[in-house]
Amino acid sequence: MARGAFLMTRSRRAILEEVARASSHPTADQVFRAVRRRLPSVSLGTVYRNLGALANRGHLRELTEVKGQRRFDATCAEHCHVVCTRCGRVDDVRGRPSGALLGWVRGACDYEIQGYRLALVGLCPACARRRRGAAKNGRRRR
Repeated sequence: MARGAFLMTRSRRAILEEVARASSHPTADQVFRAVRRRLPSVSLGTVYRNLGALANRGHLRELTEVKGQRRFDATCAEHCHVVCTRCGRVDDVRGRPSGALLGWVRGACDYEIQGYRLALVGLCPACARRRRGAAKNGRRRR
C-alpha cells in the first residue's frame, strides 16, 4: 500500500459505493456508467485512475484473472473467486482454502506464502443449464 495522505474525494467515495453495491465484481466501464448517473460530470479517465488508486491503497481489490478484463471487488479480505469461462460472471467463494492446499503450495515452491488470490474457473449455473439444454436439443434432432 502507498503511504501518505489519501483524500477521499466525492468521486472516490461514489466509486467505492458503486463497487460495493454491484452484485458481480464490475468492470471499470460498469463502474463508470453507475457513477455517471450520480455524478454526470465524471469522466471515464477519472474512474479508471481512481479505481487504480483505491486498489493501490487497499480500499478495493483488483481482479485481473477474468477473461482479460480488470474487475473490482469491495471485499478486500482474502477470499477465493469462481469465474464462468463462458459469460465472465464472477462470484465469491465462501470459506477459505484448506490448510492442505496451502501446505501443498508451500511444499511445491520455495516461496514464503503471505496470502492468496485464488480464482477457480468453470460454468456458472445459468451457462451450465444452457449447455445442458443445447446438448439435449442436439441429441433430439439427430
